[in-house]
Amino acid sequence: MGKKGGIRHLKRKPAPKKWGIERKQYTWIGKPSPGPHRMDQCITLTLVLRELLGVAKTAKEAKTIVSQGKVHVDGKIRRDEYYPTGSMDVLTFPDSNLSYRVLPSPKGLILHPVEKEEASFKLCRIENKTTIRDGHVQLDLHDGTNILVRAADPKKRTEDTYHVLDTLKVGLEGREIQGYMKLAKDMPVLTVGGKNVGKHGKIIEIEESKGQKRRDLLVTVEDKNGNHFQTTVNFVFVVGEASPSISLPEVA
Repeated sequence: MGKKGGIRHLKRKPAPKKWGIERKQYTWIGKPSPGPHRMDQCITLTLVLRELLGVAKTAKEAKTIVSQGKVHVDGKIRRDEYYPTGSMDVLTFPDSNLSYRVLPSPKGLILHPVEKEEASFKLCRIENKTTIRDGHVQLDLHDGTNILVRAADPKKRTEDTYHVLDTLKVGLEGREIQGYMKLAKDMPVLTVGGKNVGKHGKIIEIEESKGQKRRDLLVTVEDKNGNHFQTTVNFVFVVGEASPSISLPEVA
């Protein structure tokens, strides 16, 4: 009888580069559980506790901490030590009253400390939108969740003002939309992929090209020092309007 299901183990050598782990000292590493983020775009709670924060020396200690409900991800208790966390996720540790936001950097995913007020919301990029039964609109977000926008009149959906690749500010407690940020010129963005990953600044220009997909359009971004760099629309994440709605690392 053939084997059923996917491979549940993972060696350190082929593990994603964003994990920033020692590759030759040990052989195996815990594989992320199925969840909201792809394996190459996430980091497990075990790695967060052991590699990034250093509050656990071994995977067994990390498992004990997580199983006791001492780690909250986006306001929810997660008891799986291999739960995958990714960009913009908010990690809270009630016992120490500390909160962090997962952000991309040139060296991989990092934990950026945030204040209590900022830890009450997260930014989510709209990856897709679908019209469902009764004319309501479902927004599919980058973290695997979705938000339903209800329409009073299915033929005239005045409530549907959202577009793919724009950003929503979502409250963690009630999952309500607190803000909406369009992908447009002069908007502050964070680069989440490509060779400029981790850099942030404001959009100077979006080069339109007939027949080309919007995700593949070239974007010019200016950082706070006046330096320009280019990437594609798919790699930029709007993080505010006139200024960023979240705190960002000084050196990205």
